[in-house]
Amino acid sequence: MSATAEKAELDREFTELYRLHLRDVYSYSYYRVGNHHDAEDLTEQTFLQAYRHFARALAESNGRPLRPWLIRIAHNLAANYHRDRSRRPQTNLEDAGVISAPHETEDLVEGREELTAVLRGVAGLPDDRREALIMRFAIGMDNREIARALGRSEGATKVLIHRAIRQLEAQLETEKEVGDE
Repeated sequence: MSATAEKAELDREFTELYRLHLRDVYSYSYYRVGNHHDAEDLTEQTFLQAYRHFARALAESNGRPLRPWLIRIAHNLAANYHRDRSRRPQTNLEDAGVISAPHETEDLVEGREELTAVLRGVAGLPDDRREALIMRFAIGMDNREIARALGRSEGATKVLIHRAIRQLEAQLETEKEVGDE
């Protein structure tokens, strides 16, 4: 196969990888940074970096799925993003709140309050637990994929997720009890 044909095949395979995992990488990035603009930037950076190293990753994967590899890239970029932001704090325009028509439905308000409490609880978890929950529930990765993305054994990943869920449940229960008083 000529170099041109090999490059075309590699580009075709990368396009398929992009198509299959764009939503997962974006969702993961969004849950990590909390706003759409920065999540889009991190997603773009993830795929640019992945493209640069795609041939090697494909060769080293031995046929295993590359989604954990992509999420690991997104994870590292998000960590850099948070480290850089902590050095130069700023307020996002999105943090100012969205002006919308008021909703009359009590259930909608309760649902939003519950969601806000869960997101706040997830944000308060230690990094490894937060990462595992985002990968598991936001983008639907299985334990094997999460283990590969985090560089852990599958058993350690199961324990990590279990402990994260237990800690989150305890936080939400405590918050509910305090709110009921």
